[in-house]
Amino acid sequence: MTLGARLDAATGHLPAPLAVVDLDALEANADDLVRRAGGMPIRVASKSVRVREVLTRVLARPGFAGVMGYSLREALWLVSQGVDDVLLGYPTVDTAALDDLARDPRAAAAVTLMVDDLAQVDLAAKAAAAHSVTLRVCLDIDASLQIGRGRFRAHLGVRRSPIHTAEQAGELAAAIVQRDGIDVRGVMFYEAQVAGLPDSSPAVRLVKKLSIADLATRRSAVVAAVAAAIGHPLELVNSGGSGSIQTSAQAASVTEVTAGSGLFVPTLFDSYRSFEPRPAAFFGLDVVRIPAPGYATAFGGGYIASGPATKSRQPRPVWPAGLTLTDREGAGEVQTPLLVPRGGDVRVGDRVWFRHAKSGEVMERFSTVHLVRGEAVEASVPTYRGEGGTFG
Repeated sequence: MTLGARLDAATGHLPAPLAVVDLDALEANADDLVRRAGGMPIRVASKSVRVREVLTRVLARPGFAGVMGYSLREALWLVSQGVDDVLLGYPTVDTAALDDLARDPRAAAAVTLMVDDLAQVDLAAKAAAAHSVTLRVCLDIDASLQIGRGRFRAHLGVRRSPIHTAEQAGELAAAIVQRDGIDVRGVMFYEAQVAGLPDSSPAVRLVKKLSIADLATRRSAVVAAVAAAIGHPLELVNSGGSGSIQTSAQAASVTEVTAGSGLFVPTLFDSYRSFEPRPAAFFGLDVVRIPAPGYATAFGGGYIASGPATKSRQPRPVWPAGLTLTDREGAGEVQTPLLVPRGGDVRVGDRVWFRHAKSGEVMERFSTVHLVRGEAVEASVPTYRGEGGTFG
């Protein structure tokens, strides 16, 4: 049975728009991540999931341990639901949330803040002092590849932390040690130019190779500098993403890797050579009219992914086969016109299945996601949004 026919059989009684997760594909992807990690614990990136039930199921599988959150308020909510280890992937300046963190001993023990600037540390220290607790922090280290010198220096990667060298990391750690109520737990390296780029050209593959070689040396130097500054070995050295989990897991000094998008496998991951993509997350729209021969219009669908406004950020119709978005309208706010290939038979009431360009972002559009196994819905569960959680 084709993918579309199977999803139709499972969800034909449900109204669209609707989101589904194929559990067989999800579990196969989880197993593949564990295989590629080679025994290294995998922290699940919640921003790429945004469904608590899916997080719970994945964390219950061997090889997974802890969550990488994207918001402190999200982290506090996850802890209230039983998660006991949340590493924030990004800094926070939410002083009210920091106060809530410091006020709750269980949350303070479970959450690790991400910092790359003393201004962020001072906000956390103020909250810690107000409640006489110790808050844990992790240093976000810029993992980009920097080539050249001076005005001819190229920055290959995303713009994240200002901390790039071992000297800078050691200086920041030494300054943090002087703050009461703050404990440096470890460091994080997110090599976006390795983990977040498909293997689309020889140039990209060269950048990845150079980046991996650069980090092999620089990561160890950073870890040594921070450990010397705080006076003890680091508890946590986090690295990687779904696209680089194998090389990150093999790197010296790394204690854990992070993965998220590799569970759902959105369209932006289709060109990776490091793993076999098994799409696991879909959304369905119903055809509501046929405006002209060769066209079909579905209700909803304007679920554009973050990033540069290019075609790569648009959702992609995958069933019925051959459907494409129109250049003039693309994925629409309320309706999405589709081009039907010659010989295609699409009628009013038919369901069209799409994949999103990014992983967890599409779940922000739905309050419920249906977990499908085979030709049946195994469970219908709330997304973050469905539980009232909108964290940014």
